[in-house]
Amino acid sequence: MKALSGFTLFALSLSFMFVLGFCSVVYAHTPFIAPIAFEPAHKGWISLDAGFAETFFHSDVAFDKGTFQVLTPAGNWVAPARVEQFTSRSVLEYQAQQEGTYRFTTGTRLGAVFRMYELDGERKHTRDPKEVLPKGHKLLDHYQSVTLAETYVTLKAPSNGALKPYNKGLELVPITHPNDLYAGEVFEFSVLLDGKPLVNQPVSIFSAQDSTGQQQPAYTATTNRSGKASVVLNNAGIYLLHLRKSAPAPKGAEAPNYGYIYTLSFAVQPAL
Repeated sequence: MKALSGFTLFALSLSFMFVLGFCSVVYAHTPFIAPIAFEPAHKGWISLDAGFAETFFHSDVAFDKGTFQVLTPAGNWVAPARVEQFTSRSVLEYQAQQEGTYRFTTGTRLGAVFRMYELDGERKHTRDPKEVLPKGHKLLDHYQSVTLAETYVTLKAPSNGALKPYNKGLELVPITHPNDLYAGEVFEFSVLLDGKPLVNQPVSIFSAQDSTGQQQPAYTATTNRSGKASVVLNNAGIYLLHLRKSAPAPKGAEAPNYGYIYTLSFAVQPAL
């Protein structure tokens, strides 16, 4: 794997407001986990930030209520060497010793419960479960947010042991290795919900180099009948892949629906 010289996440920013569009529109922080560099530093140490941000990689709220884990190249789940929870962000460290690809995940986080409703032609929302909705309202949606953010870091040559699917919740399963992407090449992947392919699922990819203040996806795609999609990544840089999906919640959940959010931070290297 060729080094990404000069590409560090603190040097690049992604300014966008993430729209959660299930039955109504809600503006919210975007979950992420991102390494300072996509190759380990001295003695294999990897440092990452995790949180919720409106300006990407500049966390406003720490990623709490999740379970940070690392999937090793051998396919084993282990805990990070260190996790520090601050008010505005979480910081992780892990020392990679085995060559290959490591998967870093926030773990699935069950978040706030939202109710969307319409009153006198105006759409409103509340996240207070004790709030009594006003008379005459029309309930549009009732869901709990479910977030998962991931990234991959490779020590020397990429490997595939950490790319296996969970077959639970909303997830992206790489077909093209996410640490072996070069400008002008195709990034191919599958999108699953509880292990089943998602058909016609929108995918948005945002560029960290976009500093316009009106962030728009650099690339978009839609999954096919097999739940697969592909994107030609024309430019080198740091990217955030974003998925969202509303689906019925399992029995016993706090709301009848889940509002799934999945993000993947990854890098595209200059063309060979």
